[in-house]
Amino acid sequence: MEQRIYDMIILGGGPGGYTAALYAARAGLDTLVLEKLSAGGQMALSHKIDNYPGFPEGIDGFELGERMQQQAEQFGAQTEYAQVVSVDFTGNPKILHTDAGDFYSKTVVIATGADPKKLGLPKEDALVGKGVAYCAACDGNFYRGKVVAVVGGGNSAAADASLLSRIAEKVYIIHRRDSLRADKASSAALYKADNVEFVWNSTVTELFSEDKLTGLKLKNVHTDEESRLPVDGVFVSIGRQPVTGFIADQLELENGYIPAGENTATEIPGVYAVGDVRTKQLRQIVTAVADGAIAVHEAEKYLANQ
Repeated sequence: MEQRIYDMIILGGGPGGYTAALYAARAGLDTLVLEKLSAGGQMALSHKIDNYPGFPEGIDGFELGERMQQQAEQFGAQTEYAQVVSVDFTGNPKILHTDAGDFYSKTVVIATGADPKKLGLPKEDALVGKGVAYCAACDGNFYRGKVVAVVGGGNSAAADASLLSRIAEKVYIIHRRDSLRADKASSAALYKADNVEFVWNSTVTELFSEDKLTGLKLKNVHTDEESRLPVDGVFVSIGRQPVTGFIADQLELENGYIPAGENTATEIPGVYAVGDVRTKQLRQIVTAVADGAIAVHEAEKYLANQ
């Protein structure tokens, strides 16, 4: 039987992926989305999103993901639930090896995202959206006037703490070292902020909760002394892990991310990276959506020249 060759296959069904699917399907491209779990990606874990335009009352992330999927499929895009295990971008068509078989495509959009690194503590997953968060720009507004903690000491942690210091009553920064790793520009304002307090040489060892997070157990890394810190929320800012392991031998990576500029093009013609998986300044739903549209624009030009 002759193998079907798609015009575009999109790896990942988050906002960048399904925006690419929508634009590609509307442009008449034979389009397939390969998604391992369900629509929405990391967005689906947010119980309420209030910084995406068009939803003044906010919207559940899972629902928004499903709406994006439905809209793309309305124009002819298809979805296959499969885990991509490896790829071969050396030829034409490009080959995607999955746990559901091999798929072939003239162009590929990589929209696999980046997972936040977790503390690895019991109850952590259950408390996501109930006091545990990984993105201050996404969820910080829910803690306006409350007491929060930021775990981490790099630039991401400093940026999260800086944002939270403007809206929260109190911000604790918990770091396992005795100084921030963040650059001076990112951390200078934190040292001057009246509502920011540093908890040095400490790690979080337990999450206290009832129906939601109520506090943290801290442990001093030098003395092993333990203490309890009451908080309404904790923002885990210890880094993100881009989902790129399956393409490590096909594309050059920068700290695990795919180098791609605002045109989303990678070093391989016909392969594009969108959303959190690519090198970029701001990782948000709106920037992922923009990437998806741009990737299709570039892919159409590529296909026209083949």
